[in-house]
Amino acid sequence: MIKETEISGIRTLIAPGNGPLAAGLVFRVGCADEPLSRRGLTHLVEHLALHRHGLIEHDANAATGITTTHFYTSGSEQAVVSYLTSVCDSLRDLPLERMAAEKTILRTEQANRPHDPLLVWRYGAVGFGAAGYPEWGLELITDDDVREWAATRFTRENAVLWIAGDVPAGLELTLPSGAAHPVPAITSTLPSTPAYFAEGSGKIMLSAIVERSARASLFSMVLERALFRALRTEDGNSYAVAAAYVPRDDEFATITALADALPEKQDAVLGGLLDVLTALRLGRVDADELETLRDKAETYLQRPEAVAAMLFTEAVDILYGRPRRALADFSAELAAVTVEDLREVAVQAMDTMLLQVPRGERADWAGFAEAPMWSEQATTGGEFPSLQKKDFKLILGYEGVSMVSPHGVLTVLYAECVLMQCWPDGARRLIGADGVSVSIEPNVYDVPADTIAGIDELVPDERKAWQPARSPDRIPQRPVPPPPAPAAVPRTPVVRRSRMILLAFGALAVLCLLLAAGSLVDMLTNPDIESTRLWWLTLVFIWIGGYFLIRVVVGLRSLRGPRRKP
Repeated sequence: MIKETEISGIRTLIAPGNGPLAAGLVFRVGCADEPLSRRGLTHLVEHLALHRHGLIEHDANAATGITTTHFYTSGSEQAVVSYLTSVCDSLRDLPLERMAAEKTILRTEQANRPHDPLLVWRYGAVGFGAAGYPEWGLELITDDDVREWAATRFTRENAVLWIAGDVPAGLELTLPSGAAHPVPAITSTLPSTPAYFAEGSGKIMLSAIVERSARASLFSMVLERALFRALRTEDGNSYAVAAAYVPRDDEFATITALADALPEKQDAVLGGLLDVLTALRLGRVDADELETLRDKAETYLQRPEAVAAMLFTEAVDILYGRPRRALADFSAELAAVTVEDLREVAVQAMDTMLLQVPRGERADWAGFAEAPMWSEQATTGGEFPSLQKKDFKLILGYEGVSMVSPHGVLTVLYAECVLMQCWPDGARRLIGADGVSVSIEPNVYDVPADTIAGIDELVPDERKAWQPARSPDRIPQRPVPPPPAPAAVPRTPVVRRSRMILLAFGALAVLCLLLAAGSLVDMLTNPDIESTRLWWLTLVFIWIGGYFLIRVVVGLRSLRGPRRKP
């Protein structure tokens, strides 16, 4: 039985525990609350709050999620009290001198953590969509940003404490007073669903929005089992197959699923995944399998760690403004789930589904609409053709920037720009609230420095995120122009006259040599001919022919010019 009370002005949930004392402090703030230009702010506060606690010898940690930040621990009464007290004390007086080091740690952490394109394609670049981006705002975050965020978001009214076990002696938590913050507004970039987009390779992913209920939670278990059996056990085309159910707000939850695939098996895995979803939508669920998974879920609720998990879920529900539900009610709802219930959830999932397929694949053949990836129109302004790709150009104007290609137009208006990344080499990347981004590479589009400076003036400073200098191999280089063609040598009248003279000399040389050859033949074939006079005549022909031949050779070398040295 969960008891609701208040400790140090903080709403508190207490339930008997079956193991070591466990407790957690949940705040209704996450990365969906951050503007993209300050992405990483909540995570930074979480890290700073844990720094002074030093090395933790007992089970304790923290996690920043999409809508909540959770500090949790288990162990002896003294360890639990010490940890929670230290967290609250640090939140009131964060060690700001540690910010630079923690930013480096966070950059290292996110380097191995992929972004979530499903969030970006569904929600854009604000609210829940901002949570899908890397923590690009770290460089912009100042001491004042951290102080203000901690003072307004990590407050008594915006928190719930949960304890699995007896309340430990001496537990007094001091947090500033503030206001409760609702879940961020839901945005959407999808005109219709089901929809799909192509990005990446090696995996097929999906997300769907369904009701928050026991039957929807059980459906995610049925989905994972069906996908595992079809894609791995039977077809042998996937290794990693998973599905999950996560509450999104007070009314709806998100179901996600993933299946990996080799490049040559991507078509088969996509088809197999859609076959599984279609079968579930038609209610093709084995009743015995339903009972097996229901028993698995009910068994988990009896485990010692389930108490802490249920308390955390109840704490989140309070922060979401959702009426609390007793564990017995949830168990009864779980026990009443039928095959028809699962079919109805499958219909919800298919109707709201967003599917990510590998680049080059399509899903329109299965009734999925292609998610929009282009803007409706381009802005007006100066045009800068691409130096690398024909028919590509940038348009930089006073209202926004556009990239125009034969495939479509991408436009970000300055009024809707939520982040502009800036590099020292002059490159810029503008991201709009709808998730559309336009990159400006001066070496690709030959954009002058004064034009870049003009764009910088049109984007507010609080939306600019200056990035570290890029390594030379990551900066696009200007195309190398082809070498100029060799200039043709003009044929002047002098050159033409010289060639005519050489031609005449060549003809005379040939004629004389032929006459000499004829005289030699006559002397050899007619011994009676007076040989002395004929020999002299032959020598004269040879001398004259040789003279003209030498003049031809020298003349040709003069026309060709001097030889180049190697």
